Amino acid sequence: MSKLVTELHIIGENGNMFDTDMEYIIPLYQRAYAWEDKQLTQLIEDINDVAEDSNYYIGSLIVSKQFGRYEVVDGQQRLTSLYLLLNCLGIKTKPTLTFACREKSNYTLRNIEELLLENRSKIDMDRIEPGIQRGIRILSHELTKDHFDRESFMEKLAKIIVYRIEVPENTDLNRYYEIMNTRGEQLEQHDILKATLMSYLSDDSEKGLFAKIWDACSDMTGYVQMHFISKNNAVREAIFGSKWNSMPPNSWQKYKKAISGTTQETTGHKICDLIEKNFKVEDDEGYVDGDVRVRFESVIEFPYFLLHTLKVYVSLYGVTHEIATSKIVDELLDDKKLLDAFNRVVSCGITDTGRIADSKEDFARGFIICLLRTRYLFDKYIIKREYANDSADGEWSLKSLYASGQQSKKKAYYGNSKFTRPGERTRTNDWRTKTNIMMQSALRVSYTSPKVMHWITKLLIWLSEADCKNIKNDAITKFDKVAENIAIDAVRENFFQVCSNGVYAMGVNTPHIVFNYLDYLLWNDDRNGKKKKYSDFVFEFRNSVEHWYPQNPSEGTFEQWKDGVDQFGNLCIIQRNVNSKFSNMSPEAKKSTFKDMIVKGSIKLRIMSELTEKNGDKPASLYWKERAYKAHEEEMLGHLKKACNIE
Repeated sequence: MSKLVTELHIIGENGNMFDTDMEYIIPLYQRAYAWEDKQLTQLIEDINDVAEDSNYYIGSLIVSKQFGRYEVVDGQQRLTSLYLLLNCLGIKTKPTLTFACREKSNYTLRNIEELLLENRSKIDMDRIEPGIQRGIRILSHELTKDHFDRESFMEKLAKIIVYRIEVPENTDLNRYYEIMNTRGEQLEQHDILKATLMSYLSDDSEKGLFAKIWDACSDMTGYVQMHFISKNNAVREAIFGSKWNSMPPNSWQKYKKAISGTTQETTGHKICDLIEKNFKVEDDEGYVDGDVRVRFESVIEFPYFLLHTLKVYVSLYGVTHEIATSKIVDELLDDKKLLDAFNRVVSCGITDTGRIADSKEDFARGFIICLLRTRYLFDKYIIKREYANDSADGEWSLKSLYASGQQSKKKAYYGNSKFTRPGERTRTNDWRTKTNIMMQSALRVSYTSPKVMHWITKLLIWLSEADCKNIKNDAITKFDKVAENIAIDAVRENFFQVCSNGVYAMGVNTPHIVFNYLDYLLWNDDRNGKKKKYSDFVFEFRNSVEHWYPQNPSEGTFEQWKDGVDQFGNLCIIQRNVNSKFSNMSPEAKKSTFKDMIVKGSIKLRIMSELTEKNGDKPASLYWKERAYKAHEEEMLGHLKKACNIE
């Protein structure tokens, strides 16, 4: 880590982060302390969410060393809150936090203990700063709630770290503060990671090259090719070829040649360009057939993409932990542990060529190349949301970027990514593209948290392995099967192996992937058949597992079903926003009341609705409970068992 970056533990064996001989001073140009309920309760929740196995980054503190003390440039609200928190927990702190020219603030900090004990006779309440007093009251209230577990909280607090970052000497602090204030946000972990990895490179030109590739990859809007801007598209074509669609090279020297200080331009523009009559800003938008303008939105943000790429790097280079029994990367993709994840790989990782810690410069070069190549594969083969013209309604998309036109007049256009062998028809490719879109979107809506989108990692590793051999041969025609096998493994492990003795009654705990993979199978069977009933079906965020025959019938209007209500045949998946209205109605009432939702909903739900009919003199609800649900369940399980190769 850079000499200007220090890892501070909030509490540790040797005291706490304020046990220092160096004073932190909040300069007068900073606003007064202003955190309220929302921010302080979130701080407590963040600490309570910490896992026991690793450190947890909670923010950065930007400081400037001035006359033997740290002037806080950014992060004072969090710093002050942590100071208050430690005191509210009864942890003694040195008086190392002060406010410049704010006597009330300093008086309040020095009398926290008396405020907590409500010893008003010992303090002058007219000298108390209201904002800090309010913060003490909020924190004290949170820490004294009945469910608060102090011992567990203290263990987790010991895992919390803050990165103190010193700005270089001679930095224009007024200009720096102006920029930070305009951004209105903390320096992010990926900013610190960028600086750390760049510090491994000794050559300034290589640092510049690293930064240009990093900055292009960090912009998750659009396609990465569009973030390399240069005169006559020289850099873009040197990296991605004349059609802007070739795999980036795997050679550091080729990047040094392609991106020199004289060819790469910034994303800004010169005044002489701006005043030109025909000046137009190049953006990430492009066109599809029929001159429809499109834009794209990534399914993950950059910090998570970095974690996916780190796992790709570990897989490609066979990185293992120097302690054989320890994991080199966590399973969970936790953006709060981004720095911890990279620090572990650099500090503890070994490959066939030796310890990564002994060749950090090579790691920085290798990782930035891996980052760009992985981003290229991500853009081309992992689904995005596509928006046409000015529409706010997006759709799932798997497209590749190409260039049309000549020389400096080239423009981006987008066509379906290729999943065919050479010579196969466009129609065949369109068919496979649709299959890939449906399978990936089924995975996407099943795993809504970016922390558990392991399917993306697995697909990126498959695309990257052996110098991307799978995209250079006929294997790419089976890419949908690679994604489908991820779903199959999840359904086997989390459904079939959990349910025993032929009883499939997980109720609302049934994993969403089971419903979505089943819908994929039903859609695919329908597409290959003659009826084409489900050609309009798309995967959406249906996040609530519900009972078709309810657990608790409305006001006792029909009898309760006690012994089979949780069976898979009686379950469906719907949008959460209709949950409260939907839950207690009878099947026939749901069918008539929610028919607009049902006709656009899950395929399993549509089938359940169609089967809800009276039989002879038996009402639909009763017949569903006694007979229909079971036949439906056997049919649906039959589809799943066949696909998952379950006997």
